[in-house]
Amino acid sequence: MPAASSPASLCLLRTSALGDVTHVVPLVRTLQAALPRTRLTWIVGKLEQRLVGDLPGVEFVVFDKSRGLAGMTAVRRALSGHRFDALLHMQVALRANLLSLAVNARRRIGYDRARAKDFHGLVVRERIPARSGEHVLDAIGSFAEPLGLRQTTVRWDLPVAETDRAWAAQQLGPGAPWLLISANSSHAVRNWRPERYAAVADHAAHALGMRVVLSGGPGAAERALADAVVAHMRTPPLDLVGKDTLKRALALYARAAVVLTPDSGAMHMANAVGAPVLGLHAASNPARSGPYSDRRWCVDRYDAAARLFLGRPAAAIPWGSKIERPGVMDLIAIDDVIERLEALATARGFAR
Repeated sequence: MPAASSPASLCLLRTSALGDVTHVVPLVRTLQAALPRTRLTWIVGKLEQRLVGDLPGVEFVVFDKSRGLAGMTAVRRALSGHRFDALLHMQVALRANLLSLAVNARRRIGYDRARAKDFHGLVVRERIPARSGEHVLDAIGSFAEPLGLRQTTVRWDLPVAETDRAWAAQQLGPGAPWLLISANSSHAVRNWRPERYAAVADHAAHALGMRVVLSGGPGAAERALADAVVAHMRTPPLDLVGKDTLKRALALYARAAVVLTPDSGAMHMANAVGAPVLGLHAASNPARSGPYSDRRWCVDRYDAAARLFLGRPAAAIPWGSKIERPGVMDLIAIDDVIERLEALATARGFAR
């Protein structure tokens, strides 16, 4: 883009969740490479800021949703006096649409009509190209197109401090490959049964000679699920649930031979640092929300879920439909996951 037509400032609005915020990072890299003089401001959630808030060259305005109206007022106050050349409004939830009213921008770019909801169309004046069948990351990347750009490469390079890398190296030492299990999703219906995680973990330890580590946040749900997995395992794992931070988690994923997880923030964070991801998909479509770089190792039972719960094949339901029904993850058998794990082990050269 010629310098004369480059915007002086852009505001990005994507507050949550961790996985989706991870998908925004390649767009930031694309904008920085093409528009090095453009000032970037990103309105982001309080938790998510801990993951991406040290990206160089980006000003962050933190939205604390737990504060309700006061949180929105704080964002409005932080943006007072700012006028942007364009707002890239990448979140369609009602709260985000209301939050966007705090942004004074000459251009307001949002989703196409098919993907807009919760009055999104009332707070934007331009739309990204209407496409179906896209991965979430590609949809977010298309916000560059109204600016005359294309996202042709995907680069994360999420900063991780040396102290965090050293901590991860201390936990996951050299030797046998590590299977890292991040069992919990913020959508509980996407979680697999703990006894099934345990069966896969024991197979990895006994048949593949792997060491097993459990990773996850400090919440009660993460702790309860991890305790259930440990209770069913024959070989005690290294239990780091609640002991890492988001940045330490990135460092752990980077050292793992494979990360086993349902559709969750951990899946996309692990993918962003280059870890092989064995994703568990039945409630969501891996083609839309699976690990972006490599989905070969995922178990995909999304079509089976569509047929069982909706009475139609996945190809006949709207793109992006969630099938978050009780029992949907039971469509994924232990042997399905072991087969993918062994295939990955063979491909990566650590199978016995």
